[in-house]
Amino acid sequence: MNTSITREAALRIGLAALELKVSPRELTLALAEKFELPITETKLATCSVEILREAMDGDGGICQADPANLKQAVRLLWGQGVSGSELPAREAYAEGDLPGSIRVACASNSGELLDGHFGSCERFLIYQVSSSEARLIDLRPTLEADQAEDKNVARTALIADCDVLCVQSIGGPAAAKVIRANVHPVKVAVSAPARDSVRRLQASLTNPPPWLARVMGITPPSLEHISAALELEEEDA
Repeated sequence: MNTSITREAALRIGLAALELKVSPRELTLALAEKFELPITETKLATCSVEILREAMDGDGGICQADPANLKQAVRLLWGQGVSGSELPAREAYAEGDLPGSIRVACASNSGELLDGHFGSCERFLIYQVSSSEARLIDLRPTLEADQAEDKNVARTALIADCDVLCVQSIGGPAAAKVIRANVHPVKVAVSAPARDSVRRLQASLTNPPPWLARVMGITPPSLEHISAALELEEEDA
């Protein structure tokens, strides 16, 4: 695979190129003038008709495209109606939508599977998880992070807003960086749908084990009586 473009981005560009009646290589080179390499689906999602028109018609432009074709090509670059796309759709989320929720990152190479290693997965699937609901709120490709001098630091930055990281494996030095970012790594050895792991975490939110209670910033239920006793001792002191 071309290391300057994700597989999903390549699929979208290929379909958009068909719409514009140009070659995928020509469209990729034109887009590379507007977006820093590597080209990812996240960057393509920021494309607009104006950006695409400039790429097509500016210096080194490759054709004069009809406005309707440009609009449809932009939708394809966004991933709308892309037949054969392996990526699941994001679900709407605004901060505060799910009170008491945690954010979970799952390392993935394909579809909505948890089948990736921290240092080599193609993207992180990001879920917002409460005791009653779980939403896939973001998909974060790792290709750009892998251009960094320290890719483990860059990959950690991608999930730094999360509370839990689910991976098939993670090395010691990488795990240390993740933990320092206040993200709790969880190993899931067997490839499986990411939502299976999300559901297991979800089921634990109402009665969390000590490690998950710490992630949630609450006192573990098993320690509540000890905490209460300590509070009483402080009051009596």
